[in-house]
Amino acid sequence: MKKVIAALALLGAFTTSASAADMAARPYVKAPMPAPVASWTGFYIFGGGGGGLSAADQHINDTATGTPLTIDQRQGGSGWFGTVGLGYDWQFNGTWVAGVFADGQFGSIRATIQDPIFNITGSQKLEDSWAAGIRLGWLAAPNVLTYVNGGYSGAHFGRTNFMDLAGVNAGVHLNGYNRNGWFIGGGVENSLNFFGISSPGWFMKTEYRSAFYDSKSQTQLDNVTNLPFVGGHDIRANSWNQTISTSLVYRFNWTGPVVAKY
Repeated sequence: MKKVIAALALLGAFTTSASAADMAARPYVKAPMPAPVASWTGFYIFGGGGGGLSAADQHINDTATGTPLTIDQRQGGSGWFGTVGLGYDWQFNGTWVAGVFADGQFGSIRATIQDPIFNITGSQKLEDSWAAGIRLGWLAAPNVLTYVNGGYSGAHFGRTNFMDLAGVNAGVHLNGYNRNGWFIGGGVENSLNFFGISSPGWFMKTEYRSAFYDSKSQTQLDNVTNLPFVGGHDIRANSWNQTISTSLVYRFNWTGPVVAKY
């Protein structure tokens, strides 16, 4: 029995020595560090610009009675705008991102206003607007977010001066006014880390938005007195604006995927 125990002890010592010699002969290899997963959670700011289309369904009312004098006619226009904003996103369940944001737009998106009874027409300008809403997105890639958004919006429309068929000032105008409404849209946001250029935290987003504003009745006013024009009519119209913008985005605490180092 003592001989068996001695043999087992000798075999164990030999195995341990062989294993140590084998490890000494191998070159040391450092285990790779795990690459961090992209995180979209955090604050961001953005600024950019784009173009827009405007459309409105309009008809003429009798000022005294409010009776419609014409059927609805859709008028349109177009223009440009700039935008600035900020927001906060939360990433959850790996590939989903939800957030809140607010932004403002400024520029010149013009739409036609007409009174076919007096044969006069004018141009009304959407001068500035703002929006506050939420967005929900899905990561098509670690650095690419596709999303939809929606929320509340307000807009300021400037003064409209009417011209007659000869292009002469008709002496009639509509005052500027504010309207509220809602919007819906969507877009794509992607990191600018491409072609070997390192730009941590910088992104670009392209977004489509459709905004709808409440109808408003406006009384035609005399250019001199700013009082209701004699024999004038009320013009009732809503406003529908479609915009496409491209913005540069900066994310303050962006953590993106990197190549693991060995």
